[in-house]
Amino acid sequence: MRRADFLELLTLAALWGASFLFIRVAAPPFGPVVLIALRLAIASCFLVPLLAMRGKLGALRLHWPHLLVLGVLNAAIPLCLFAYAELTLTAGFTSVLNAAAPLFASIVAFVWLGDRMSSLRVLGIVIGFIGVIVLVGGSSLIDARQGGVAVVAALLATVLYGVANSYTKRFLTGVSPLAVATGSLLAATIVLAPLAFWLWPTQTPAGSVWLHVIGLGTACTGIAYILFFRLVANVGPTRAASVSFLIPVFGVLWGILFLGERLSVNMAIGCAVILLGTSLAAGVLAPRKKPDANARGALNGKDSLLRSGR
Repeated sequence: MRRADFLELLTLAALWGASFLFIRVAAPPFGPVVLIALRLAIASCFLVPLLAMRGKLGALRLHWPHLLVLGVLNAAIPLCLFAYAELTLTAGFTSVLNAAAPLFASIVAFVWLGDRMSSLRVLGIVIGFIGVIVLVGGSSLIDARQGGVAVVAALLATVLYGVANSYTKRFLTGVSPLAVATGSLLAATIVLAPLAFWLWPTQTPAGSVWLHVIGLGTACTGIAYILFFRLVANVGPTRAASVSFLIPVFGVLWGILFLGERLSVNMAIGCAVILLGTSLAAGVLAPRKKPDANARGALNGKDSLLRSGR
């Protein structure tokens, strides 16, 4: 990987990690649904013109039913659940919970698609869930009011990411990743728009909060997806997928630097164990024996990044 590509990878991880920071600040005054609707609308304004310039708008018309379902499973519901969770949980804590998404993706792919589950991947899933138990069980946040509900909401979001990942493989394999990302985000925007209008806060949030919304939609979603597709083109989907392991690092870091959050011992241990389990479950640490295994890993990498942008 060239130095420029590595810097883009770090930038992408920093942007997606920062999304938890922006949500933590903007979710309380806007409410989860309104905030996510604004985020998706701003991101769509970035991606639709890009898709048009590449002459691939026709894919949206051709695959719109599946893109609509994917938009609900991969964006509308899980992002709202994460925004709800961050009404209670810290940005860093939530970003670590998000790292458990590949664990559920492996389980759903095994049940739904019949993907092979090697002993190493099973071990990874077990280790990953032990990490979640360590993270949640040792946190004082869970003792707070609504803390347990917030954790369940965040974990449910990761389950939906797993379902969305298998749905993409089942119904959208071969479709341009940019078209899948653009169409699903646009569909999620349309789904949330009526709810956002109904739930719009009676008191308009301050201008400083709007800056976080704009940053969330432009930098953490629109620009981040453009960076992602550059990386896929330059280094391949498998290497680009490694960004998902850096997101919680930046999520915790930004929370500490800008929100005064604390990195507890159980959070550090839980994060490390979750990432270890996730890397095993996703096949990142698995030995490569055959060329076709690499091809499968590339496909998994491409699909997994559609759910990494938080």
